[in-house]
Amino acid sequence: MKTDYHLHTEFSDDSTYPIEQLVQDAIDMGLEEICITDHVDYGIKYDREDPDRPEDAVLNVDYPRYFEQLETLKNKYKEQITIRKGLEFGIQTHTIGQFEKLYGTWPLDFVLLSIHQVDNKEFWNQDYQKEKSQEEYNIGYYNELLALVRTFKHYSVLAHMDMIVRYDPNGTYPFEKVKPIIEKILKQVIADGKGIEVNTSSFQYRLNDLTPSRDILSLYKELGGTIITIGSDAHQHNYVANQIEAVKQELKEMGFEHFYTFDRMQPIPHRL
Repeated sequence: MKTDYHLHTEFSDDSTYPIEQLVQDAIDMGLEEICITDHVDYGIKYDREDPDRPEDAVLNVDYPRYFEQLETLKNKYKEQITIRKGLEFGIQTHTIGQFEKLYGTWPLDFVLLSIHQVDNKEFWNQDYQKEKSQEEYNIGYYNELLALVRTFKHYSVLAHMDMIVRYDPNGTYPFEKVKPIIEKILKQVIADGKGIEVNTSSFQYRLNDLTPSRDILSLYKELGGTIITIGSDAHQHNYVANQIEAVKQELKEMGFEHFYTFDRMQPIPHRL
């Protein structure tokens, strides 16, 4: 079964990919199921209906149009592909309440839990990392993630769990130094019946490891974790389903037996 469970479209602030074009491209590539997971990042972005948003605010998903479009496309292409309704929640501990409300408002098949910023400071532009040591921003990142999984439960999998590596100007921080926190995170994820994602953007960004790393994946398996989704994190045509079949093979070689899709937040296993 060919799937991609992390995709962005024109409904994300950082993509111009027309949503129907994505569906047509996925069909042409032979994908059987996709989940579109456009961005929501409270704290640095605003909803359209927020009366307090600045004129130049970066906006979250236009929810009414988004879910209407997804339903239309789901029905239009139902004989050719399964389309799941997802969102990528870019959560911080101080925005949990907003995401709790959002989760209860719209019909979701799948939710990615991500951290793209801490204290409203983003990683991609080094705002969070500046004036911190490599140890400080790595430990800070994982402590935030640990606090989130202990508190917020309305998600399906952790997306790009070690995303901080992508934006670390000092290279990869030693795994053994963050392993104790990562182990606590994974134990909580497993206890809650949640999962993790393998995000194949590691190939796009030319990282020297998978995302999350092979060390994290091995630890997850050692701790009894089984639920894994695979997503490209594509924001344009070039990267849809990028390296997903190769990652499936590597997961199989690591001893995993299944990858997962989701329907109404319920995990569905598929043989690797």
